[in-house]
Amino acid sequence: MKIRPLHDRIVCKRVEGESMTKGGIIIPDTAKEKPVEAEVIAVGKGRVLKDGTVRPLEIKAGDIVLLGKWAGTEVTLDGVEHVVLREDEVLAITKSKEM
Repeated sequence: MKIRPLHDRIVCKRVEGESMTKGGIIIPDTAKEKPVEAEVIAVGKGRVLKDGTVRPLEIKAGDIVLLGKWAGTEVTLDGVEHVVLREDEVLAITKSKEM
């Protein structure tokens, strides 16, 4: 899959959470909540500022980020669900290549 988001947008793939509780109860798919962790697949060039310069993104491909449950736009690419969102919709970076 070859995709390049525009400007300050990023493409993420949600990371599936646990399907079993600590007590051993299996959670069915219908009762699961949307995962809030996602792996960054691709990033844009950066945000274009008012003076015309481009500010590069802090987020890099391969980072693990936290996002809101309803953040971004869900799209299906090659049969896999992804989320396209702006950098400012990302809440935090949990794991980075540079960390």
